[in-house]
Amino acid sequence: MYVAWRDLRFARGRFALIGAVVALITLLVGFLSGLTGGLAAQNVSAVLALPGDRLVLHPAEGASATFADSAIDDETVAAWRAAPGVDTVTAVGITQTRAEGPGSATAVALFGLDAGTGFAAPRRDDEVDLSAGAAKALGAAVGDDVSIAGSSYRVTAIGGDEWYSHTPVVSLSTVAWTTLAQRLGGTGQPTVLAVTGSPAWDSVAADTGTTASTPLASLTALSTFRSEIGSLALMIAMLFGVSALVVGAFFTVWTMQRSADIAVLKALGASTPALVRDALGQALVVLALGVGVGLGLTAALGALAGGALPFVLSPLTTLAPAAVMIALGLLGAAVSLRTVTSSDPLTALRSTR
Repeated sequence: MYVAWRDLRFARGRFALIGAVVALITLLVGFLSGLTGGLAAQNVSAVLALPGDRLVLHPAEGASATFADSAIDDETVAAWRAAPGVDTVTAVGITQTRAEGPGSATAVALFGLDAGTGFAAPRRDDEVDLSAGAAKALGAAVGDDVSIAGSSYRVTAIGGDEWYSHTPVVSLSTVAWTTLAQRLGGTGQPTVLAVTGSPAWDSVAADTGTTASTPLASLTALSTFRSEIGSLALMIAMLFGVSALVVGAFFTVWTMQRSADIAVLKALGASTPALVRDALGQALVVLALGVGVGLGLTAALGALAGGALPFVLSPLTTLAPAAVMIALGLLGAAVSLRTVTSSDPLTALRSTR
């Protein structure tokens, strides 16, 4: 690493420039990753919180299963409950509408299920449980009344931060939800079944004309989740590619400019593996410093933006992208090593005459 450290000290401006570029790309990737995580949570956190090993949906005729179109009749619910290996079946109704609270009105997602099923739900038909987001948007507290579709409900509890399709969750009893769903033009049938146990999933699903997926796999049944996360993931992947190209191009040009020096070092007895380690070590130092600065900026800006944007600051949205950035940067730098491995010492000797 002697030559690498000498280059870093001698050409501080050049390496500071590429380090700044790496830091900015890391900031973009980290911020997009945090935003993607926050948007995903506001889209599907309530679905992931449902108490089931598998989520059962009923697809519309000739179409794939979606939460928007699924409606499960009583016969299907009974068939799943009677299936061998099934422990519990929780019928959950989901619909979206507006609610009015003491502070303001907002769009909400209504979840209808019975109390004691592992998901926050009221015990009486004239009560509701609010998620933290719904309570904040409605300006409601425990004991206040909220109005939904012309009916008034008493707030009995404020739970966690559950969201469904970017709307905060309001939980009702099954009877209250069915009445509201029919009043809003729906069938009043459950949207999804949260099933626990170990039945023959594929067989029961085929017999009942339904689909049974793990909570994580069922997220693709939310059309907004597919389009939103797909777009953001594509942008992150493109930034990763840009990072590898930028770092690779910089070190390719840098290595070509000092090809004569490399040949002289070979003529003096330096081995090719030693020169390769020297070049990759130099790239690693630049990448580590640039990514470190980018991570610091991401953490600072993420903490500031957390109150205004759905932003998640976690190892998955910071350290994981940083590791990928370093790996791809080293891969790009490795492309520039052809000059190191193919340099001829005689070239340096001739160039000095």
